[in-house]
Amino acid sequence: MSNQEIRPEGQPLIDRSIEDKTKDFLEIGRIAGLNTTSDCAGADLSGANLSSVNLSRVNLSGANLSLAKLNGANLFGANLLGANLFGTDLNEANLSEANLSHANLSEAILSRAILSSSNLRGTIVSNANFSYAILSNANLSHAILSNANLSYANLFGANLSEANLFGATLSCATLNYAIFNHANLSYSNLSYASMDYTVLSAANLRCALLGETNLSKVNLSDAKLEKARLVNNLGISEEMKLDFKKRGAIFEDSKDNNGLTIFNH
Repeated sequence: MSNQEIRPEGQPLIDRSIEDKTKDFLEIGRIAGLNTTSDCAGADLSGANLSSVNLSRVNLSGANLSLAKLNGANLFGANLLGANLFGTDLNEANLSEANLSHANLSEAILSRAILSSSNLRGTIVSNANFSYAILSNANLSHAILSNANLSYANLFGANLSEANLFGATLSCATLNYAIFNHANLSYSNLSYASMDYTVLSAANLRCALLGETNLSKVNLSDAKLEKARLVNNLGISEEMKLDFKKRGAIFEDSKDNNGLTIFNH
């Protein structure tokens, strides 16, 4: 079967939107008599330039958006279920309330993107860049975020239960009220993160770095702390310190011999 034969009904709409960036995607669909909430599923957008295009509430489930340029695009409420977004540029895109569950976002660029209340359950996000992104109240449960960059990201109230964050960078991130039940945070960097009422129950923090974090309101019940590095942490009582040490945590001084702060793995 050729590529032409499997192109969805909405592919011409996609092509016209790419060619004429001055027109609204939804308006083009109206003129063409196409239903943008259903006709664009499975579309081939690989490598397309859709910067700043309005794709709000469009159905792009199963679409191929790999290496596409969607920086600044409006994808509010869009359906991207199972879509291929490998290496896609979504810098400053609006993905609020979008459905990205089971999509592939590996190596995607989502710096300063807005993903509040979005669904990323089971999404593959390895090596993606979420620095300064807004993920408040997002569902990232069971997501694969290994080696992802979430520095300075806002994850207030996000659900990351059973997510894989092996080697992820969450330094200076807002993790207040976020849930990491049974999440894998081994070898992750949580230095300077804001963690008021963060739930890390039964999370794997083996070899994780928690430098300058306030742990007074963090739930670490049954968390695995073997070789976790705690540096200059506030809110740790002597009783907590003893408990953490029994669980294998390592308390370090943040200064090396030259007086420089060290927060690297």
